[in-house]
Amino acid sequence: MTDISAKLVKELRILTGAGMMDCKKALSESGGEFEEAIDWLRTKGLATAAKKSDRDANEGLVCVKVNNNLGTIIEVNSETDFVARNDQFQAFVSTIADEALYEEVSLDNLLSKPYPDSEITISEKLNELVSTIGENLSIKRVKSISVKNGKICSYIHNVVAPNLGRIGVLVGIEAEKVDEEIDNISKQIAMHIAATSPLSISKDDLSEDIINKEKDVYKNQAIESGKPENIINKMVEGRLRKFFEEVCLYDQVFVIDNETKISDLLLNFSKEFNNKVSISSFVRFQLGEKILKQ
Repeated sequence: MTDISAKLVKELRILTGAGMMDCKKALSESGGEFEEAIDWLRTKGLATAAKKSDRDANEGLVCVKVNNNLGTIIEVNSETDFVARNDQFQAFVSTIADEALYEEVSLDNLLSKPYPDSEITISEKLNELVSTIGENLSIKRVKSISVKNGKICSYIHNVVAPNLGRIGVLVGIEAEKVDEEIDNISKQIAMHIAATSPLSISKDDLSEDIINKEKDVYKNQAIESGKPENIINKMVEGRLRKFFEEVCLYDQVFVIDNETKISDLLLNFSKEFNNKVSISSFVRFQLGEKILKQ
């Protein structure tokens, strides 16, 4: 029998809201596998899906930078939020975001790049800061997006300093012309993404693995309730539609007016301003979140 620690039970209880004994049983049934335990609880109707899954206890900063049609977002972690207010740490995060922006580098390549105005690499500068600040620091992830014709908009929620905060968003808006109206709608969409944390632009972009996992959970829930096969299929279809409305950007309801779908918002904008627009890409980083495979 798998040994289930009290700490693991507590973490599962905090994440799902399920009872202590239910969490313990879920972990036992799943052999101590955390994600499988969540699915077990959901199948039993004892927990709801965590759209961005469970959270790491990471602090630090998210930084966004934009240069014309290119944008970069980076997350750098520390042990405490106190470090996020440290001028040296903020300067480091901002500087390496600039380096990533102009080169569109991967995380590995970024670490090996020279740190500006020095004779050491970014990785070596990071180690130097660890010694100076006295906390473990790490560059967790970096991502760049671009548009051919249009605008890259950035947004920071819980701002600590310019372009630095706890949640960062980049959104790529393809448009026939860039003007004040594009600036306004792109900022609103970036704020919407920060608030709703979508997984994809549309259901066509959503990973088949995620869709199949949801189908399995919904089907098992229906089977547990004793429904006949023909009803089960309808229940799964209905719950899947609801899932798409929650996690697919185009299917989400705009948080500012709480009634218009994002797809309709863009369509209405295109007609009103005679400027065809679409969302080509977006990235949302929230400090400390675990990275889900899409």
